[in-house]
Amino acid sequence: MLKSKLRKKILKIRKIKNSKNIKLSFKKIFNLVEKSGFFKKSIGGYFPVNYEVDDLEILKEFKKKQFDIALPVIKKNFDMNFYEWNFNEPLIINEYGIPEPIIKKLIYPDILLVPLVAFDSKLYRLGYGGGYYDRFIEKISKKKLILKIGLALSVQKINDVPITKYDKKLDYIVTDKYIL
Repeated sequence: MLKSKLRKKILKIRKIKNSKNIKLSFKKIFNLVEKSGFFKKSIGGYFPVNYEVDDLEILKEFKKKQFDIALPVIKKNFDMNFYEWNFNEPLIINEYGIPEPIIKKLIYPDILLVPLVAFDSKLYRLGYGGGYYDRFIEKISKKKLILKIGLALSVQKINDVPITKYDKKLDYIVTDKYIL
């Protein structure tokens, strides 16, 4: 099945299944971080839109543990960077309708929470098709080791994500029912 058809199908399912905004366990995610030996203190999250798994409570818990929080800002040419953000700071809406922090301090997160449309058991993800996260992961991986954690509902799992040489594998995928 083509990526575009898969995307459409899974987004419909996600909208139905996540209409009540299912929360994932911070404790499970934090345990993964500890188990992975990532004792660094910066985490890149995202502002959930379009029925994505909501990571804001998870980010609040990381903040309580003294982590620096960063959200993505989309740039020209399919480029994306993460900028420091605190919950008391305003966000601006970008051209895609996604809230972003006002650009201040650039952060290369140690841990990255990644939204996704679909995933498979090999830890590949299907996103919205712009390649923003794949490009960011490629860019930051040249600078440092990062922990990449996809957040999803279990119903977003498919047999095989169609991949290209540009698609980046995640380290973990945390769902409402299990962890891969």
